[in-house]
Amino acid sequence: MKRNVIVAQSGGPSPVINTSLLGVIHGCQSFPDHVGYIFAASHGVEGILKEELIDISSQSRREIELLRYTPAAGAIGTCRYKLKKDQPEDFDRIIEVMITHNIGYFFYIGGNDSMDTANIVAGLARQRGIDLVSTGVPKTIDNDVGDEEFKILDHTPGYGSAARYWASIIQNVNEENRGMSPSEPVAVLQAMGRTAGFIPAASRLADPERRIPLQLYLPEAGHNLESLAENVNRQLRKTGRCIVVVSEGFNVGSLGEARDGFGHIEYGASKTTVAQVVVNYLNERGLKAHGQATGQVPGVLQRSVSIHASKVDIEEAYEVGRKAVEIGIHEGSGWMATILRRPGSTYEAYYDKVPLEKVANSARSFPASWISKDGLDVTDDFVRYARPLLGDGWPAVCLENGLQRFARISTESIPKKLPVYIPVRYRSCEQQR
Repeated sequence: MKRNVIVAQSGGPSPVINTSLLGVIHGCQSFPDHVGYIFAASHGVEGILKEELIDISSQSRREIELLRYTPAAGAIGTCRYKLKKDQPEDFDRIIEVMITHNIGYFFYIGGNDSMDTANIVAGLARQRGIDLVSTGVPKTIDNDVGDEEFKILDHTPGYGSAARYWASIIQNVNEENRGMSPSEPVAVLQAMGRTAGFIPAASRLADPERRIPLQLYLPEAGHNLESLAENVNRQLRKTGRCIVVVSEGFNVGSLGEARDGFGHIEYGASKTTVAQVVVNYLNERGLKAHGQATGQVPGVLQRSVSIHASKVDIEEAYEVGRKAVEIGIHEGSGWMATILRRPGSTYEAYYDKVPLEKVANSARSFPASWISKDGLDVTDDFVRYARPLLGDGWPAVCLENGLQRFARISTESIPKKLPVYIPVRYRSCEQQR
C-alpha cells in the first residue's frame, strides 16, 4: 500500500541543504509503488505541529530541479524547535498529524539535535504501534556530527562548501591585508563553530604551503586573549602583518549571550561578537606595528552563499538524500544515512547507514592530533582530509537578468484536517499577544 511522505529541515541551513531535499524528493519518486504524495513540512517540525504541509508533488518540475543550486532554507523553511520529554502534547500532535495524512515515511534533514528529533519520532511510532518510518539526513556546516574516529560519519553535507567559502575569502583577505598593512596590519575574522574548530581550520586550505601570516584560533586549542595578543605581536615583529581567524566559540568572557531554541548560544543575536572583543583587546593593549587591528564577521554568509558551494558537496548532499530514502524503504525506521570515505590516497565517498541513537545529540570535536603544537595552526593530515571536499571548478548557478535564480516553491499549505494547534513552547508568547 502506498504511504505519503513528509520531508522537513531543521537547524541552521547550509549552501547544499536543498540539494539533499532534492535527493529525498527524487528518491521518493523512484519508489512509486511505496510512495504516494510527498509533503514538505513548512519550517521543520513546527510545520508538522501546526499541520502546515506543502504539497511537493504538485510543484513545477523546473522549480524542484532548481533546488540543486538553491542555498539556505528559504525554499521550505527550517526551525530550531526542540522536542522535550515534558511536552507530551507535542508528541501526541505529531502522531495525530502523521496518521491523519497517511504518512508512512518521515525524512528529517539536520544536525545532531535534528537527529534527536528524528530518533524521538521513530521511538514514538514504535511505542504506539504506528507504521511510520523515521530516517535522518545529515546536515551541518560545523562538521561536528558523529565520532572523532570518523567511522560513523566522515563529514557532513554543507561542510565542504563552508570550507571552500573560507579558503576563498582568506585568499582575498590576504590581498587586502598585504595592501593595507601600513595602517591595518591585523585582520581579525570570526568563523562559525561553537565548540568545534572545523570551520576556522578550513582557512588553512587557502594556503597549504603556509606562506600567509595566518593564525587560527580553534576552541579546542586552549588559547585566550592574552596568548592571542602575544602570538599576534610576535608575528608582527616578523612580517609586519597578521591575519587572525577566530572561532565564535573562542573564550573571551561574556558576550551577553542569546540562545536559540535548541539552547545553543546564538552568536549573531548576542550583545557583542568574539571578533570585536579580540579587536578591542589588541588595539587597547597595543600592536607591535603601526596602525590598528580591524575585524570582520561573515556570519550567515558562510552557510548561505551558493557561488562558493563545492561541487563535491553538492553531489554528496544529493546522494545522501537519495540514500536516506533507500534506507527508509528497505531497512525501516531508526537510521540516518551517512557518508564514509574509502581507504586510499584517492578520495572516494560511499554511503551507508548508522542508528539514529548513535548520532542523536552527538558532538565531535576537532581532533587534537590535527592541531599544531603551538595551537595556532592545523597539520598536513587535516589538509589531506579536507582538501578533497572543496572539489574543483565552480558550481552551475542559474542566472536571470544577471542575478541568481533560486527555486520558488509554492509554500501554500494543503487544507488542514485537524483543529488549530499551538506548539507547547509558544503558548506563553501567544497568551501575551
